[in-house]
Amino acid sequence: MSLEHFCEWLGDTAGSQALHSSSYGYPLVESVHVWALCFFLGMTIALDLRLVGWALPQVPISQITRRLFPWMIGGFVVMVISGVALFYAIPLRTYQSIFFRAKLIFLVLAGLNAWVFHSTIWKRLAEWDVDRPVPQKARFAGAASLILWTLIVIAGRMIAYNWFDCDRQPQPAAVNFLASCPPDSGTPE
Repeated sequence: MSLEHFCEWLGDTAGSQALHSSSYGYPLVESVHVWALCFFLGMTIALDLRLVGWALPQVPISQITRRLFPWMIGGFVVMVISGVALFYAIPLRTYQSIFFRAKLIFLVLAGLNAWVFHSTIWKRLAEWDVDRPVPQKARFAGAASLILWTLIVIAGRMIAYNWFDCDRQPQPAAVNFLASCPPDSGTPE
């Protein structure tokens, strides 16, 4: 079963249709997603700005992370759960969204950035916790995080717009390819 067929099947389930057509359910899930995103991003930006050296230079990074990290994790978990629910409500259209695909790529890159940071430079935090400036690799990780999360937010916001939906034909072949539009969607009726 292809991803497209899986998304079609998922969109035909009673739960998906009920969530999508709900007057309160979908807007509530969307609001929770945005709230959790803001909560998570607020904490992440504070840490990233400290890593880059633009905020709180006198505060040890270990102190900032000790206080913010549990809240970041909580916000991230709620953000992911509500994001999955949003996908569940409109799976095929979301799957075929170029902006959704870009968001996923940026999310993977942000995850890789965090993983590399925590598996390398973070392990030596005791050596540079209060240093000014912070080591270049840590500054790079903070700057990359700021850029990637900005791109994630922009791409996520753009998912709501149907500029490149498969049912808006004709479109350039590249758009149909990037959105995985079915081959017959580019032919006029």
